[in-house]
Amino acid sequence: MNLVRKTSNKQSGAADWFLIAMVGAVLLASFVPDWGRSDGPLHLGQVTDIGVFLLFFLHGMGLSTDSLKTGASKWKLHLLVQACTYVIFPIWWAVLALVGGRWISHDLLMGFFYLAVLPSTVSSSVAMTALARGHVAAAVLNATLSTLLGVFLTPLLVSLVMSGQGQHMDISQTMLKVAQMLLLPFVIGHLLRPWLGAFFARIKRYTTIFDRGVIVLMVWAAFSDSVADGLWTKHGPVLLAQALLGAAVFLFPMLWFSRKVARALGFDLPDEIVAVFCGSKKTLASGMPMAKLLFGGNAAMGVLILPIMLYHQMQLFVCAVLARRYAARVSKQVA
Repeated sequence: MNLVRKTSNKQSGAADWFLIAMVGAVLLASFVPDWGRSDGPLHLGQVTDIGVFLLFFLHGMGLSTDSLKTGASKWKLHLLVQACTYVIFPIWWAVLALVGGRWISHDLLMGFFYLAVLPSTVSSSVAMTALARGHVAAAVLNATLSTLLGVFLTPLLVSLVMSGQGQHMDISQTMLKVAQMLLLPFVIGHLLRPWLGAFFARIKRYTTIFDRGVIVLMVWAAFSDSVADGLWTKHGPVLLAQALLGAAVFLFPMLWFSRKVARALGFDLPDEIVAVFCGSKKTLASGMPMAKLLFGGNAAMGVLILPIMLYHQMQLFVCAVLARRYAARVSKQVA
């Protein structure tokens, strides 16, 4: 139990500085956009390209094959999680777009679609499952499977929707580019794990800082590009309010849905925990690099990534509260 508390405190501290850094990046981009532009004096476009490659190399390095084998037998659970991630989320977006799409900008609507087709998270899903005393091995498998599927499904779905709206995107070239920048370093990292895994495990504290740092740089560059193109002058505070409300309208129904279906399928409590946390979460760690590849050069980049930025922070806070409640329930069952 002490270990769980320590893990929770570390996660909370990391989330605190990460949130502050992202807010700082947005503020800096808002007041001095020329500094952080992709092609500006700091050349953040090239810097973040290198950072993304290394980031996914580290993700591959951290993948344990043994934990994947342990959680592989629960096929109903895995099917539910992946269906929530890649089927229910997009359907829910379509419903919301039909009901309220006329009142928000097209770019923000596409930002919510991008949120809807992103993979689940890896690190926070596993951490929250562990804190809630759920089936950790199954969480690792689901989160990893979601990430690997997302390399192909996310660009495919984005390409189909954008092409349907007259915005041409070459699907094959887009998927190839995403695979080269994300899947290739992931596979290289995992293949080198038997020789370098122990070393990277010892420096995990620093690799985590690097991971978050790359995301902050991408947020800075994306918002700098968009602010320079008139992000705030064209939209103002209404955009932020709509994005916040939209993030909540995605998160809370998905938490409810994944829990209800898990119970209807007769899952035990540890598996229900996995379904709720893995099925409702969306990744910022993969979402930002993928957005850079899919939307790089798009002046609306800042609007397109705003929903996932807000959703990420909201899901961390809400799921931390839920995890503690689940942990209390598991303790009662064990007692």
